[in-house]
Amino acid sequence: MTIAARPGRPVGELLRDWRRNRRMSQLDLSIEAGISARHLSFVETGRSRPSPELILRLAEQLDIPLAERNTMLLAGGHAPAYPSHELSDPELASVRAAVRQILDGHSPYPAALVDQHWHLVEANPAVALFTTGAEPHLLAPPINVLRLSLHPGGMAPRILNLPEWRAHLLHRLHQQAVATNDRTLYGLHEELRGYPAGDGEAAPIGDAVSSVVVPLRYRHDDQVLSLFSTTTLFGTPLDVTVSRLAIEAFFPADKATTEAFHALGRA
Repeated sequence: MTIAARPGRPVGELLRDWRRNRRMSQLDLSIEAGISARHLSFVETGRSRPSPELILRLAEQLDIPLAERNTMLLAGGHAPAYPSHELSDPELASVRAAVRQILDGHSPYPAALVDQHWHLVEANPAVALFTTGAEPHLLAPPINVLRLSLHPGGMAPRILNLPEWRAHLLHRLHQQAVATNDRTLYGLHEELRGYPAGDGEAAPIGDAVSSVVVPLRYRHDDQVLSLFSTTTLFGTPLDVTVSRLAIEAFFPADKATTEAFHALGRA
C-alpha cells in the first residue's frame, strides 16, 4: 500500500491511510494517543479539525517520517514543524563534522553516508574497494549503493554469496519501503528484483559469522574478504534531512580480512 501525497488531500484521509498501513484499529490508535475513538473517527472523516498538537501526537504513535508529518500539518492548515536543510547548510555543520569523524575513524574499513533512497552522499577511501571495476553508468552521480551492489555491471560478479546477500538487501529494502510508503523505494525494489540472482550459496555457510549475521563474501584480486555491516542513524532527529541519513559501515568478519584491509590501508 502506498499513501498518495496529491495536493489538497485532507489530513483525515492521510491519518486514516497511515493508520491502516500500520495495521492499527481506530480503538488501538486512540488508546495509544490518549483520545477517544469517537474523536479520532471525526478527525479521519473530516468532521473535526485536529490541532497541530493532535496531528503530531498521532503521527508519533504511527511512527510517520518527519517529511510526511509536515505534509499532514499543511493538509490540516498548520505550519510545518520540522525544518529541512541541505547538508551543506551552516545549520548542519555539526552533523557534517560528526559524519566525517565517524567515516574517518572507521578506516581502513569501508563506511558510507547514504540518504533515504540509498544514494551515496559521502564515503571514506576504503569504499573504493566496492566501486573499482564497476561500469561507468553505475558510478555517475548520484550513485545508488544498492544498485551498485546487485547490478551485474557492479559488485555482483565479485560477491561470492550473491543469492544470500541479494535476499538480505531486498528484504531490508522492502521493509523500508513499507515503513515509509516511499514510491521511489518500491520502484527500486522492483528494479533490483529483476537483476540476476547469481549461482552462489543461497543460505548462510554455517560458520561462526553466518550464524549471527548475514556476511558479505567479496572477492578482491586473489583474496576472499568476509565482512558484516552495521547501520548508524541519528538519534531523535528534528530535521527532515538528518532523519533520512544513515551510515553504513563494514567490519571484518575474520582475521584474514582484518589483515587484508590493514595492508590495503597501508598501500
